[in-house]
Amino acid sequence: MIIRKALPSDAEGLKTLYFEYLTAYPPKEAQNMDKWREKIEKMANSDNMYLLVAEEDGKAVSSVCMVIVDNLTHNLRPYAVIENVVTHGDYQKRGFASALLQKAISIAKDNDCYKVFLETGSNKESTLNFYRNNGFVLDKKHSCMIRFD
Repeated sequence: MIIRKALPSDAEGLKTLYFEYLTAYPPKEAQNMDKWREKIEKMANSDNMYLLVAEEDGKAVSSVCMVIVDNLTHNLRPYAVIENVVTHGDYQKRGFASALLQKAISIAKDNDCYKVFLETGSNKESTLNFYRNNGFVLDKKHSCMIRFD
């Protein structure tokens, strides 16, 4: 297993991960893969964004997205937000997502983050236990959002 930042050449694999294994509502319209590659390139060159992939058999089989957010509290220490934790069905339960989460946590620590916040849309106990087993604690805060889609 190789853990690395995503590259534009990972676009097709990431599209498969996101639309077949992550979201219950993939877009119906065809995707412009040039725009996907441009977005991945932009993310790869960002100082505060980490689109990480686990590579196996020459392809991205798992991915995690983390953003480090500057902050004015906690003695000006930033915090990190993780979303879109996904693994291809053929590679699940083999430690890929755990390895990616641990890498993301390490990056957050190296950037002096005071916390790592993870969002999940799942209420499945197995998913929540997976996050608990990777060091995350379900807290009392409420996640609130406004969606624009």
